[in-house]
Amino acid sequence: MLTVYTCIVTEHDLRLVVLAACVCAVASFAAVNLLHHVGRSDRLMRRVWRLVAAVATGFGIWATHFIAMLAFQPALPSGYDITLTVISLIAVIGLTGVGLTIGTSPGVRYGRWIGGAILGAGIAVMHYTGMAAFEIAGRVVWDVPLVVASIALGGLLGSVALPIGLHANTFKWKALGGLALTLAICSHHFTAMAAAAIMPDPSIIVSASAMPAGWMAIGVALASIFIILFAGAGLALDLRELRRAGEEAARMQELADAAVEGLIVCNGTEIVATNSSFTALACPDGSEPVGRSLAFFFPALVSGHLAGSAHKPLEATLRVINGTRIPVELLRRNIVYAGKPHHVLAVRDIRERKKAEADIRFLAHHDPLTRLSNRASFDRRLEAEFEAHRERGRGFAVFLIDLDGFKDINDLFGHLVGDAALQFVAEKITGLLEADQMVARLGGDEFAVILPDLAGPAHAQRMAEAILDAFSGASDKLPAAVTVDASIGIALFPEDGADRTTLLGNADAALYEAKSEGRSTYRVFEAAMGADQGNRRQFENDLRHAISRNELSLVYQPQLALRSGKVTGFEALLRWNHGTKGPISPVAFIPIAEECGAIVQIGEWVLRTACAEAARWETPLTISVNVSAVQLSRGGLPELVAKVLRDTGLDPARLELEVTESCMIKDIDTVLLVLNKLKKLGLRIAMDDFGTGYSSLSTLRAFPFDKIKVDRSLVRSIDTSPEAAAILRAVLGLARGLELPALAEGVETSAELAFLREEACEAMQGYLCSPPAPIAHFAQETGGISPADLSEVDQPRLPQLIS
Repeated sequence: MLTVYTCIVTEHDLRLVVLAACVCAVASFAAVNLLHHVGRSDRLMRRVWRLVAAVATGFGIWATHFIAMLAFQPALPSGYDITLTVISLIAVIGLTGVGLTIGTSPGVRYGRWIGGAILGAGIAVMHYTGMAAFEIAGRVVWDVPLVVASIALGGLLGSVALPIGLHANTFKWKALGGLALTLAICSHHFTAMAAAAIMPDPSIIVSASAMPAGWMAIGVALASIFIILFAGAGLALDLRELRRAGEEAARMQELADAAVEGLIVCNGTEIVATNSSFTALACPDGSEPVGRSLAFFFPALVSGHLAGSAHKPLEATLRVINGTRIPVELLRRNIVYAGKPHHVLAVRDIRERKKAEADIRFLAHHDPLTRLSNRASFDRRLEAEFEAHRERGRGFAVFLIDLDGFKDINDLFGHLVGDAALQFVAEKITGLLEADQMVARLGGDEFAVILPDLAGPAHAQRMAEAILDAFSGASDKLPAAVTVDASIGIALFPEDGADRTTLLGNADAALYEAKSEGRSTYRVFEAAMGADQGNRRQFENDLRHAISRNELSLVYQPQLALRSGKVTGFEALLRWNHGTKGPISPVAFIPIAEECGAIVQIGEWVLRTACAEAARWETPLTISVNVSAVQLSRGGLPELVAKVLRDTGLDPARLELEVTESCMIKDIDTVLLVLNKLKKLGLRIAMDDFGTGYSSLSTLRAFPFDKIKVDRSLVRSIDTSPEAAAILRAVLGLARGLELPALAEGVETSAELAFLREEACEAMQGYLCSPPAPIAHFAQETGGISPADLSEVDQPRLPQLIS
């Protein structure tokens, strides 16, 4: 009796056994390699690749079997039945094709395991069909337990071959998958051969039609050639794809490096690729971020937050390799990288944006020059103090502080020294106050102080004396000839007023009393000071009759485009020459006109006069007219403007109405309705005094303004205050971001002009160009001719600001 065990030693050609194992390994690796092309192909080519892989695998199993059979050289006549031999090849290709189809179908649950098991069944069918084709002068007796073991081995190892080989498109996993398939084929074959025992029987004759071993060797050689061709084709395709992948990766890296934003490619929580922008941001020391975890650079980032950031920006903190922290904005996208799903993170450095936002928020509540709270913050604090002190039954004091002779400081020493004086005052008052006390700059040279939980009037008087004494000290920021004096008016809650209007009014009356008695003093409100209100009523009466008495006039200040240096328009400015008191500043009479309602009549006169004047100009320049909050809130303004435009014949496109942020605070819905009606007339709307407080950003979002005019307080502070320069830079950047032209008011020095040019401000207005003057002084710009009685008036040309 001959068995496989003894025959491997004595009746087998071990060289052919080794060859069978090699052919099996090559075929197995080729099959796994070819299967990876299925997932990357379209529907038709997917079928083609499955067929090619099935043929390669079938030929490999078939060739392995028959090479091993050729290695078996018993001392008995033998041959191979041609029909069964061909059937064994067809059967193994068919079953392998079924197994590979199921194993590469993503919709089949556990498809790779099931497909691998079917592949193992194909090995068994091929082997035992091939053994049936083997004719020998003897009888084959099977050891049933070994037969079962061979089928189990082939099925088990075959079921794990596909899950391993298709796990990833890398040489490692392909090789492991090929090894598993090789073990499945070889273990099945040699275990099945061990199950066969050949008993010589002279009565059994090999049929004449049986294929001799020599012819079988030729068939096996051809099959081996096919296997080598398949393996070579798969290898060539892999090399081509590797080359293409490398070229594509290089192109993608070039594109990624060209991006300003940092880019990170992540496999789960591990960084697998970055661009140069992220490397420079996160690793300034030149180290490599690849291979580190996301948590290393974003320690506060929770994976759940990252998963929810797809298509939606997420703010986070980047920890730089040296330990510093940078605020960033992350945006996630899902991609396929190296044949596997990854996600890419765009990392945007938002330090400048955060700084600009902080500057804007500060600007909304503070004065940029002195860094004190502004009027809006003061009003909120005052209302809070009323409520708190009513509940506790305690009193508090309000100081109104006005500098004495501040206009003289500006006129004699310039606005830079004036700004330094305001900063000096803010510094001195702040140094005297406790943490729960407040000082604010209300505007110009006017300050206010709140002293909560006041023990008594004497405490307020001592504080007023301390403030005045502090102003008498010298300052290295002011010229020696400059002295700062102030007058202070004090009102007490609840004695002098239980509401904002009354308390501030009485504090203002006390301030007026202090200023009338001389410089550098203070007064506490007394009831007798109310008599001065009669003077106020007379002032209001004179203001209402100013038009009929021909005491009002307009002066014009040119507005220049910084790029061309040409005059683009004029702003009409109101002046009042009182019959007995002489010229009165607009700062003094316009607030009173708004309070008493006279501003409505005066505003109509200003609008009609300015439009009529502009309609006479030969050059179609714009005319800017200020509109007060009272005009906007009382209604009828759109109808009035439309009538004035019809009466004067002025093109609506040449009219620009200027509104301040304060106009939109009380009733923004009504104001927006009025502004939209005005826009429909074809004129333009400008935001005046932008940057002086209130809700600047929300206001700009609420209405599509045509221009913003940056307040002069910002412009004047840029030479002395780096913070003010930063805020002005942020405001101009905001205007550019919103695509709004910006005009800077109050430009008086070449340094201010240079700063505005550097920050790409579109236009300017101020004394550096020209002070406000009657329109006759600008006949050359307007294209008009001065009246005969003004022919002798000197009409200087505007300075050439653009080189």
